[in-house]
Amino acid sequence: HLLLFLLFVGPFNCFASYSRATELFYSLNEGLPAGVLIGSLAHDLRLPTAGGQQPAALRPPLSFTLASHGLGGQYVQLDNRSGELHTSAVEIDREALCVESSGATVLGGSSAVSSSSLSSESCLLLLDVLVLPQEYFRLVKVKIAIRDVNDNAPHFPVPHIHLSVPENAPVNTRLAIEHPALDPDMGTNSVQTYRLRDNYGVFTLDVEENESGERTPYLIVMGALDRETQEEYVTVIIAEDGGTPPLVGSATLTIGISDINDNCPQFNDSQLNVTLYGNSSLGTHVATVHAVDMDLGSNALVTYSYSQKVPETSRDLFHLNESTGVITLSTKVDGDTPRLHRLIILGNGPGCIPAVITVLVTIIKVMMRPPEVVPRFIANEVEGVVYLKELEPINTPIAFFTIKDPDEKYKVSCYLDGDGPFRLSPYKPYNNEYLLETTKPLDFETQQLYEISIVAWNSEGFRVNKVIKVQVLDDNDNSPVFSEQLIELSIEENNVPNAFLTKLHATDADSGERGQVSYFLGPDAPSYFALDKTTGVLTVSTQLDREEKEKYRYTVKAVDSGFPPRESIATVTITVLDKNDNSPRFINKDFSFFVPENFPGFGEIGVISVTDADAGQNGWVALSVLNGSDIFVIDTGKGVLRAKVSLDREQQSSYILWIEAVDGGDPALSSTAKITILLLDINDNPPLVLFPQSNMSYLLVLPSTLPGSLITEVYAVDKDTGMNAVIAYSIIGRRGPRPESFRIDPKTGNITLEESLMQNDYGLYRLLVKVSDHGYPEPLHSTVMVNLFVNDTVSNESYIESLLRREPDISIEEKQPQISIEPTHKKMESASCMPTLVALSIISLGSIALVTGMSIYICLRKGKRHHRADENLEVQIPLNGRINLHMLEKKPMEISNI
Repeated sequence: HLLLFLLFVGPFNCFASYSRATELFYSLNEGLPAGVLIGSLAHDLRLPTAGGQQPAALRPPLSFTLASHGLGGQYVQLDNRSGELHTSAVEIDREALCVESSGATVLGGSSAVSSSSLSSESCLLLLDVLVLPQEYFRLVKVKIAIRDVNDNAPHFPVPHIHLSVPENAPVNTRLAIEHPALDPDMGTNSVQTYRLRDNYGVFTLDVEENESGERTPYLIVMGALDRETQEEYVTVIIAEDGGTPPLVGSATLTIGISDINDNCPQFNDSQLNVTLYGNSSLGTHVATVHAVDMDLGSNALVTYSYSQKVPETSRDLFHLNESTGVITLSTKVDGDTPRLHRLIILGNGPGCIPAVITVLVTIIKVMMRPPEVVPRFIANEVEGVVYLKELEPINTPIAFFTIKDPDEKYKVSCYLDGDGPFRLSPYKPYNNEYLLETTKPLDFETQQLYEISIVAWNSEGFRVNKVIKVQVLDDNDNSPVFSEQLIELSIEENNVPNAFLTKLHATDADSGERGQVSYFLGPDAPSYFALDKTTGVLTVSTQLDREEKEKYRYTVKAVDSGFPPRESIATVTITVLDKNDNSPRFINKDFSFFVPENFPGFGEIGVISVTDADAGQNGWVALSVLNGSDIFVIDTGKGVLRAKVSLDREQQSSYILWIEAVDGGDPALSSTAKITILLLDINDNPPLVLFPQSNMSYLLVLPSTLPGSLITEVYAVDKDTGMNAVIAYSIIGRRGPRPESFRIDPKTGNITLEESLMQNDYGLYRLLVKVSDHGYPEPLHSTVMVNLFVNDTVSNESYIESLLRREPDISIEEKQPQISIEPTHKKMESASCMPTLVALSIISLGSIALVTGMSIYICLRKGKRHHRADENLEVQIPLNGRINLHMLEKKPMEISNI
């Protein structure tokens, strides 16, 4: 709609006197909360506020609207009336918005702006605001510069930085650190300095800044380095920005000292003395020379050679291995061979002067040849090494050995030298044959290689050793073994999916594939547990709920890769730990209790049942009364609700309480329930007579009153309800000239004239009326004296009052009043012989009085019926025992006596 409006009014804007484009510049810090004032467009544009010469009532209101809701519009709130710009709930993060490394970054709608006049660190929000109505129309370009704050600490792109320095690096050598720290902030809030936590006294840092403002740290060597003394330095490089306060970041810097060839080979000894028997066989080991070079790699490579001073005969007799320095006998020793040889050996290193060692070899002439040991292997043998599988049976043959004297002059014997389950015994019936065999099964896991010697010697004491190596081959004879047979774990409920539980570990003493262990879940494991076959990492893929299941128990297997595979089983038990994730829960949301009134204080009204599915302290529940705590109290442990005082239904018939249940978790959870307490009525109030107000009041009854006329009434109320409030009226005592002339309605209390009054019926009538309720088990009652004075007039009031003050001699009738009373047939006496005119006059006067009395009676009865109808809605219950009476203070009805 706004676009259509602008298209419509666009052609006419050219003629508006106020139509022009305006630019406003504002600036604010990043990260400000919502509601911060940026600026007021109406004030800053100095827009007319009085509407020119127009009165205020006719002045059109200004309207401010964002022309486009681009990226910049989400960060501001524009008041359409006042034109005030405020920050919105979307926080401005300069580093997230302005990610360009150079030039000004402009954020806004589709409009492009030139930023050539802005600094290289500018970050702008661009807004287009339309000002209406038509006479003030203009397009306002609002530019908001976002100022940087130091809200980012420097950080290195890698946690570990490695740098190599040659050990011969001179002092002041500078080496660039390839991974400088990064800081998204700008200016002085970016990285300013670097330092080392420990410089070992030989290093320091310097910072160089290039043309683009990037700072690169350089490591400077401040002292001599020697790789052979210390080959590595580990320290922490710290980057610090220039904010207030400054923020820092760090990374581990490892400075490796690279080797150069600054060491030459050296022999530990300058001379070796060796003795060699003249009958030694070819290849006999003579000596080994060893030179050490402290450098590394090719710089430490040592080769061995004879000096030019060594005679050619010695070179031919003894072979020198150039790589290992081993000297062996290369030709037979005969009678012409010199008995002393001086071998000068050079240890050669790259770029070094050779090290020199002298080996003196003395040859001892021997007149006899040594015994010979000739092996014939039965087991698999390769280059003097015999291979036997473990678990081979006892007495497994290994080899035959033939022992003989080449000169056939001396007796030759032999024996087995070395440790191991082997035995060398003569092989009958031959004299010079011996059998080498095992004495018990071999175990690869106990020992894998044995080295034994077959020693032969003749009677002259000349000995010869034949060394045999026995390699034990592994077999899949071991099952994987768990580090624990029972793995007990625990995890808090509501865990994240794929939560780590533990890493199982099982070992297999076998070698190779036979010792490689794989892990599997047992068939009794729930499907939401996962076990990595290779690593043994046990995870749970779903959230666990302690209230649903607290304990898990299942088996896991470790299986090796042998053939056939062997396995072992362990048991995993997982206990789900409780978290306070369940609120206390009432059995019912609404509780109702019926309690008889006058219930004794601190008696048990009822029990509030509440549960909490959590365990331990999280499942402990405390109950409290939120309202009515001055009257009611609740037992926290048992949930028993009690009243501190006795309750009176006539004061308040019901109570509504709110009970709060709070658990013991941190933070605690709670819930509430509504409690309704209804008080049941008991008959603890006797009827209260409201009329007549006093036993001393009286009423004049004219002798001309017709039979059946309403004379007066007894009006009483009962504060109880139900049958306890149903009232019956009865006359229990009479006194007067003819007291039976009056009767009372047991329901209404209306007193009427039964018979016509005669001349001799004049005088004072005193009726003792009993007002009784129908309470159970025992009704309560009140009495009142109704005084009727039959006469034409009241001529002497003092005389009547004196009669009333006398104690009446009235006999009490024990007849119980009945509510349902059948109407009685009145006996009509014969009419007197008075003149007809007098009779008609009396009847006329009586009719007028009767109509007036009936009108008053009907009004009073309507009010009484409404009162009883309200009271009969309540609940009553009979109780045995004495009850304390609480009387309501009601003002009796004022009725004037005649």
